[in-house]
Amino acid sequence: MENSVTKLNGKITHIIYHNEATYYTVAKFRINDEQEKQITVTGMMPDPQMDLLYDIFGKYVEHPRFGMQFQIETYELPLPNEKDGIVRYLSGAQFTGVGKKTAEKVVDALGEDCLAMIKEDTEVLQTVPGLSAKNIAAIKEGIQQENEGMEELIRFLNVHGIGIRNLVRLNQTYGKDALKKVKENPYRVIEECDGFGFATADKIAMSLGFAKDDERRLYAYLIALTMDMCMASGDSYVRLEALEQRFLKKTGGIGDFADLLSQAVMKRTLIQEENRIYANSQYDAERYAADFLSRFPYEDLEKVDNVLVKKYLEAMEKDVQISYDPLQIKAIETFFEGPITIMTGGPGTGKTTVVRAMVTLFRLLYPSASVVCSAPTGRAAKRLAELTGSSAATIHSLLQWDLESNLFARNEENPIDADLLIVDEFSMVDAYLFSSLLKACRNVKKICIIGDEDQLPSVGPGCVLRDLIASKEFPVIRLDHIYRQKSGSDVIALAHAINQGCVHLEDYANDLVFFSCPDYEIKKNVLNVVSSAIQKGYALDDIQVLSPMYSGAAGIDVLNHALQECFNPVQEDKKEIRIGYTVFREGDKILQLKNQPDDDVYNGDIGRLIEIIPSKESEDHKTTLVVDFQDKHIEYNQDSWLNITLAYCISIHKSQGSEYPIVIMPFSRAHIHMLQRKLIYTAVTRARRSLVLLGDLNAFERGIETIDIHPRETTLVSRIQASFAQKDPFQ
Repeated sequence: MENSVTKLNGKITHIIYHNEATYYTVAKFRINDEQEKQITVTGMMPDPQMDLLYDIFGKYVEHPRFGMQFQIETYELPLPNEKDGIVRYLSGAQFTGVGKKTAEKVVDALGEDCLAMIKEDTEVLQTVPGLSAKNIAAIKEGIQQENEGMEELIRFLNVHGIGIRNLVRLNQTYGKDALKKVKENPYRVIEECDGFGFATADKIAMSLGFAKDDERRLYAYLIALTMDMCMASGDSYVRLEALEQRFLKKTGGIGDFADLLSQAVMKRTLIQEENRIYANSQYDAERYAADFLSRFPYEDLEKVDNVLVKKYLEAMEKDVQISYDPLQIKAIETFFEGPITIMTGGPGTGKTTVVRAMVTLFRLLYPSASVVCSAPTGRAAKRLAELTGSSAATIHSLLQWDLESNLFARNEENPIDADLLIVDEFSMVDAYLFSSLLKACRNVKKICIIGDEDQLPSVGPGCVLRDLIASKEFPVIRLDHIYRQKSGSDVIALAHAINQGCVHLEDYANDLVFFSCPDYEIKKNVLNVVSSAIQKGYALDDIQVLSPMYSGAAGIDVLNHALQECFNPVQEDKKEIRIGYTVFREGDKILQLKNQPDDDVYNGDIGRLIEIIPSKESEDHKTTLVVDFQDKHIEYNQDSWLNITLAYCISIHKSQGSEYPIVIMPFSRAHIHMLQRKLIYTAVTRARRSLVLLGDLNAFERGIETIDIHPRETTLVSRIQASFAQKDPFQ
């Protein structure tokens, strides 16, 4: 009984719970049979209505707390097939201007199968004597709404494996016309409705019989290809020749590339400048950022005399018993001189000391001013808050990003309330996020940007920190003297040596170990190192394994599985679940892969899987994973399982913005083509105390010698310079 699909016919008598965002519903349902039994039903219903006749399909489940319930998998609103019911239906609000007498005319003329006949072919209404053109139009429109309503949309999308989140987005974008719009041209959703990629749209289109050489398909692919190439390279644009070559290769030469590009440019979906092709979002991001920065600030802070800054700084030195060197003093003075300041430097160069002094002095000099701190990751934001004593949030959280719409609530119309904005770990910020942040900064009077320009650039297109510095329009404070002389100082020295491209590992023996071994021994040695660290009293959360690739003997996937089996093996009292190729087990170290602003959990956050709740024990009858992120317990059901993965070993990109007491990094010959100086430098700077490198020494050395294989191509520098000079750089 539990596994069979059952059909029930009846009416909703009471709606216990309904979520407008997810459509999850709990209701009382009276079964239309002799007993008229009433049961509790649960499931997804966008617009549950009482006293309508429903056919619901699903299964009975026994809930441990709430008893027997019926779990809805899908449902239908069957059309009435008796005269009284048909008359009530046709004279309802859905059919404007159609009254009871008009409805009776239709039934008398066409019989009790009339609704099925009308749905099949609305032209049968022309045969009803005395039915006005206005009434015919109203019935046609009402039937059309029924055919293309939310229930029909759900059924259509379910067939194509499209989840509830995209259903909500379609409904927000197109309203009651959603199904009609999607069926007319599935490819339109790529441009018009956030969250849809080419693959999803193409799957729908192919099922509807669209031809592979359909111009709408080729146009959509050109747009998607442009964005994909920019995401893969990190460039803000694609060269025309490269785009055409890739397009023709992927499509087999079908389609008129020049004509399709011309259409995209005319619609402003793509922007062309000379031989550069931009997605409009990237183009607009660069243009907006350049224009905003040239006009900033829109309201000045009252200037403070440099003599006063020095006086307060000297008093602070005595108070906290610290002596700032000339470079640090210059950095602090520079911060107070202009509206925008950029501070860059590697680990151990005193950025923390300088930022703390800046914020302390700012509060003394501007006691009524507000300070807001932000960073791309949760861990970096928390560290910045502890350092400055100010509130701090991730950039997405600060801008109040909405997952469903993919829009920021904080913008030009609703700016953030801050006099001073400090943004840390800025190398991770891409062009689109930067422009979105600036849109919310109309009320901000001073911005301080902090980052390490030698780290990896952002995952998304752009190289904003590099470009801001290269524009030479903003004061840049470069801290290059190493101050930190405590535990971990050898790691800091190694990081700076890597940047210089001159490394002798024997010089860093205190905090660094390199185990030379062949690829097939890397996994075993990683396990040995982690075991040794745990035996010395380190917790598993203190240790982070980093790898540049997912595949291979020293890749993330293999190492995650091995580390899980070693440190969180199968146990009778630990529940587990297989999701795709990954087994999740209670106690596992978990990595968040996507931003979930409603839960205040963001890409790169690391937590612990504390509970797996089976569907039979869950209130909504869905298997639920509960992850603890620093005392925040977040629940994941099937719709969000792909947002997490194991975190025993993670990518170097995912580690940015975080530090760990011990970092272990394997170097495999299979990774040589991926290894470069910035990547290794970024990995090394994640280690707070100890660093263990192992694998192929030649791969390590070759990686250090490789400088930025493909530097990112952007036009932000020239746009900034032109905006400050008030001229168009490409005219």
